[in-house]
Amino acid sequence: MIFTELTVGDLTLKNRVVMPPMCMYTANNDGKVLPFHLVHYGTRAQGGVGLIIVEATAVEPRGRITDHDLGIWDDEQIEGLRNLVDIIHSFGAKMALQIAHAGRKSEVGPTVSSSPLVFNSQYTEPISLSLEKIDQVTKAFGEGARRAHLAGFDMVEIHGAHGYLINQFLSPMINKRDDEYGFKPRFGIKFLQGVITAVKQNFPGPVALRVSAESYEPDGLHPEDYIKILQILQSNPETQIDLLDVSSGGVTPSMPPRPLKAMYQMPFAETIKKNSSIPILSGGLITTFQQSNEILLSNKADLVWLGRELLRNPYWVLKAANEWHVKMDFPIQYKRAEPYSP
Repeated sequence: MIFTELTVGDLTLKNRVVMPPMCMYTANNDGKVLPFHLVHYGTRAQGGVGLIIVEATAVEPRGRITDHDLGIWDDEQIEGLRNLVDIIHSFGAKMALQIAHAGRKSEVGPTVSSSPLVFNSQYTEPISLSLEKIDQVTKAFGEGARRAHLAGFDMVEIHGAHGYLINQFLSPMINKRDDEYGFKPRFGIKFLQGVITAVKQNFPGPVALRVSAESYEPDGLHPEDYIKILQILQSNPETQIDLLDVSSGGVTPSMPPRPLKAMYQMPFAETIKKNSSIPILSGGLITTFQQSNEILLSNKADLVWLGRELLRNPYWVLKAANEWHVKMDFPIQYKRAEPYSP
C-alpha cells in the first residue's frame, strides 16, 4: 500500500507518495530559490509526502521554459537549493531535482533543438544543435548534476518528456537529423545516453528519467518503443537509470483524448512495468487513497504521484493515513491537533 517503504537505488523512501515536478514560474531572472519555494515544497514535506521532485530546473539560461524558471547553471544558485533541501529533510522527506532543458519550447531564446522545426506559431524557429553545441549542452547537464549533489539532493530526475530538448531528439516527428544523433537506427537516444552518462559521473545518488510514454500521434513514440529504449539504456552501466517516471504528451500540440479520466496514464506505466526491472513512477488526475492503492496493489506502478491534488491539499498523506487508521509521525509542533491516535 502507499504507506510502505520503497528503496530506489540506495535511497529508501518512507512511503509511495510523490509530489511530481510542477512548474511554478515564480523565480526571478537569476533562477534562484525564493521564499515561496521554501514554503511551497516545505509544506508538502511537512504533510507527509515521501519524495518531492522540484520543478523543471534549467541547466542553462536558454534552457528555461520561461524567464521565471528555477536554474542550476550557476554555482550561486546552490545555496538557495541547499536551504530548500534542508527544510524538506527536516520533515523526513526525500528530495529530487528535475534537471531540464526546454529546447524549442523555450520562451527565452534563442531556441535550439535536434532539428529546425518550430513547435507552433507561438514559438520561434529553433537552431539545430551542432555536434559541438550538443557536447556543451551535455556537459551543462553534468554540471547541473554536480551542483545538485553539492546542494544535498537525494536524487536527480532527467527531464526527457513533454516535448522538451531530450524528447526532441527521441521523437521521430522532430528529429530529422542524418548524423549519429538522428532518430535512426536507435530511437535518437545518443543525446540521452550522453546526458545520463554526464549526470551519473557527477551525481552519486539515484538517477531517474521522466518520459512521455505516449505521444498521441500515430507516427510518434508509444509505450512499446520506450520498453526498447529502456532496454538499451539498462544494457550499459554508464546509462542505467534507477527509476522511470512515466508521463505522456507534450511532444507536439496534439492532446490526449478528452475528457481526461483519473489514472488515464496508468496503462502506459503498466505496459512498461511488465517489461522492466526498475521501479516505475506514474500518476495523472489521481485524487484518492483508493486509486493510489489500487495502482500499487495491481502492480501498475511502484510509486504514485499526485500533482493537482497536492496543490489543493498539502496534507493529503496525513489525511489519508487518518481515514485509513494508519499511524504516521504527525508533525510534533501540531501533535495537539492530531486527528487519530489508535
